[in-house]
Amino acid sequence: MSSTAARTVRPAAPRGPGEVLREIPLPPYVTVEDAQFAVRAIVVHAPRAWSGGAVCRNDASPHPCRLHRWGTRVLAQRGLRPAEIAALIERGDPAAVPLYRPGA
Repeated sequence: MSSTAARTVRPAAPRGPGEVLREIPLPPYVTVEDAQFAVRAIVVHAPRAWSGGAVCRNDASPHPCRLHRWGTRVLAQRGLRPAEIAALIERGDPAAVPLYRPGA
């Protein structure tokens, strides 16, 4: 690859309000299947240290990416505390079964 054809590893920051991607909407109520998808999202899109800061391990966008934020919000809606969500990320198992705390 020539020096003039350098490739960008991560996308440039949005330049204006029209370029910002909106958040992924939350489901009206969180089912077991939603929670399983959320665990997969936070594990697959976990942070990775990079020279410019933390990036998404899956797509190299600035961390936290849209899917990681969505998964975190879904699990919080399901009743998980931030420490429990962090433990799921550290465990690194996308098939882990999250706890459910009704009324949390």
